[in-house]
Amino acid sequence: MAALDSLSLFTSLGLSEQKARETLKNSALSAQLREAATQAQQTLGSTIDKATGILLYGLASRLRDTRRLSFLVSYIASKKIHTEPQLSGWWCQGLTFQEARLSLEFHEIRTLSVHFLEQRCHKLTGSFFSAALEYVRSHPLDPIDTVDFERECGVGVIVTPEQIEEAVEAAINRHRPQLLVERYHFNMGLLMEARAVLKWADGKMIKNEVDMQVLHLLGPKLEADLEKKFKVAKARLEETDRRTAKDVVENGETADQTLSLMEQLRGEALKFHKPGENYKTPGYVVTPHTMNLLKQHLEITGGQVRTRFPPEPNGILHIGHAKAINFNFGYAKANNGICFLRFDDTNPEKEEAKFFTAICDMVAWLGYTPYKVTYASDYFDQLYAWAVELIRRGLAYVCHQRGEELKGHNTLPSPWRDRPMEESLLLFEAMRKGKFSEGEATLRMKLVMEDGKMDPVAYRVKYTPHHRTGDKWCIYPTYDYTHCLCDSIEHITHSLCTKEFQARRSSYFWLCNALDVYCPVQWEYGRLNLHYAVVSKRKILQLVATGAVRDWDDPRLFTLTALRRRGFPPEAINNFCARVGVTVAQTTMEPHLLEACVRDVLNDTAPRAMAVLESLRVIITNFPAAKSLDIQVPNFPADETKGFHQVPFAPIVFIERTDFKEEPEPGFKRLAWGQPVGLRHTGYVIELQHVVKGPSGCVESLEVTCRRADAGEKPKAFIHWVSQPLMCEVRLYERLFQHKNPEDPTEVPGGFLSDLNLASLHVVDAALVDCSVALAKPFDKFQFERLGYFSVDPDSHQGKLVFNRTVTLKEDPGKV
Repeated sequence: MAALDSLSLFTSLGLSEQKARETLKNSALSAQLREAATQAQQTLGSTIDKATGILLYGLASRLRDTRRLSFLVSYIASKKIHTEPQLSGWWCQGLTFQEARLSLEFHEIRTLSVHFLEQRCHKLTGSFFSAALEYVRSHPLDPIDTVDFERECGVGVIVTPEQIEEAVEAAINRHRPQLLVERYHFNMGLLMEARAVLKWADGKMIKNEVDMQVLHLLGPKLEADLEKKFKVAKARLEETDRRTAKDVVENGETADQTLSLMEQLRGEALKFHKPGENYKTPGYVVTPHTMNLLKQHLEITGGQVRTRFPPEPNGILHIGHAKAINFNFGYAKANNGICFLRFDDTNPEKEEAKFFTAICDMVAWLGYTPYKVTYASDYFDQLYAWAVELIRRGLAYVCHQRGEELKGHNTLPSPWRDRPMEESLLLFEAMRKGKFSEGEATLRMKLVMEDGKMDPVAYRVKYTPHHRTGDKWCIYPTYDYTHCLCDSIEHITHSLCTKEFQARRSSYFWLCNALDVYCPVQWEYGRLNLHYAVVSKRKILQLVATGAVRDWDDPRLFTLTALRRRGFPPEAINNFCARVGVTVAQTTMEPHLLEACVRDVLNDTAPRAMAVLESLRVIITNFPAAKSLDIQVPNFPADETKGFHQVPFAPIVFIERTDFKEEPEPGFKRLAWGQPVGLRHTGYVIELQHVVKGPSGCVESLEVTCRRADAGEKPKAFIHWVSQPLMCEVRLYERLFQHKNPEDPTEVPGGFLSDLNLASLHVVDAALVDCSVALAKPFDKFQFERLGYFSVDPDSHQGKLVFNRTVTLKEDPGKV
């Protein structure tokens, strides 16, 4: 019955029945709209006209601070606020933001990136004039200055028809030459700039005046005016917002089209608050101390954007962390800000020195320099003092429930929740002095989180020496307690974290406000995952323990150390993160999209060399010189200005065994009886004369003759070769797992360890490479002609280079 009453009420406000039913599905919106209508009826009576009803709906659907509902309803009911611009604000040229986007659809191109589309919309619409909703959002503390409020909302302002006529005439005169040329193909939205002069004029009246004056100037539309400017395929803008790296790669974008950080932003990220305007963020909690704290914050930071990358030093960073690094450091850099590298070192049992070093190395490898390297342990004294203060304020207590009793959500309240503050202070001090065993006591905060978790733990007892503080502490703070307070200490403006931390947002705001300290804003975004991979630290440890991989940097893994060892350039990883973009939704990408970014970079940066994996000896019986020749080979055949390297060409060369067949199948174009081939870069063609076989019948060598390439018919193919080569080891890698989602029990019932690809590593012990790479160092990269991109492995030693295949030259068409 209540639903029927609400449906009737909402339709009486001017909502369609369908819109009213949709509104009823949103309990929070329904409650706020009912309250707004009830309050308005106290002034207007039971009947509310449609114009007022629509304003009430706009208010209910957009107002975040419900404390201000009565204030704004009173202005709407009394008709002091009677237009949408007075309530919501507007763009100075008269188009709404959506109208501007639609205008771009039909007058420009539909393939603009989201970022550039937003930019063009802002240019088209001009500056935004704030009004009632924006005013109350920008003035969160009571009381509101009603005189200032009414001035900002245009209360009492009257615009005459004569003023509208003059303003439109002036706008048309400014665009008259272009208007006369383009006629009705001209973007008429530009003429709505009359609203910049007449801030509170009725938009419909201005639009009608524009139509009248344009008709008077141009006359009726001609046949040419009715023709479309050009045909544009219909597409939804939301699809642009969801473009993935796959779209980018398949459309042929390359590394030199790298997207800037600001072009990566999607959805919520475009709404980021400015430093000091934290209170404008939806859900941000404002207290009587907030504005003073923000004022002090701005005095300390000077309005600078501050972010932080806060890894736990208990494992190696992976591809998902690359996105976090790019976002945190990139967002700060794009806004002339700073980014901290802060180690969340609050769990000494799992932290090792090698992880601290590796994390620092990987951040630097990706090209970022922290403003400062800090540690949660830097602030242990302050965190402890704040914990004591929290107890004094009655907002934390010492609890003796065991760990298993605290797990899960919607747990029963602790029997010690209401113990006296003095008692908790004494017990907390006893915890610090080591008078409780591990698990015997914890300090818990008095709040319930979004996901129903009650009274999260702030401190627990651990008798493990800390890598930085030694034995000073036997109690350590948790993430829920530490993170927001460290952000506050460092005056972080944007605390960027992945979506799984969204359930911590309430405790984040609660704790800062409970202690009356500066409260940053936590923003969540979707994680980046890859198919055919696991990135869990625990699972990688299992892979190492079982011998499936050698260590954290095994090139078959997707840790950053592994990708570096395999030869992935950091620029390629950054480009991949840029193309994926930053969205609220979790993103799971195919590995070949990352590999495409790798090829883009290495194609321009990895010099060419020649190598033979499975060699076949070839003797040139009529070699044209008494000794070996020196052949000049371009480092980059497409750009010879990048230099050359020299390789020897002797009577004995080695080719790939697969480049020769005694009995070739149709379509085989390489060396065979009666089918000569060219040797790359030499200018010579070789032709088969004799096949030498061993006792088992296996081909051991070939005897050939050679001629100048220009002395006869052009061969069907040119093959790579080596002469007087270096012996090396080459490691060829394939995917470590057979299925896309090795951790999904429905796809892999036996668990990820049962899904291992036993052919994921093939080692060629006696590969041959030309001597131009003799001085190569670990991580140097080359393109071995016709074979792929390779990187020198750190296992290399004097006399024996080891190469990892980074990626093939082209994507394997057989991959799914």
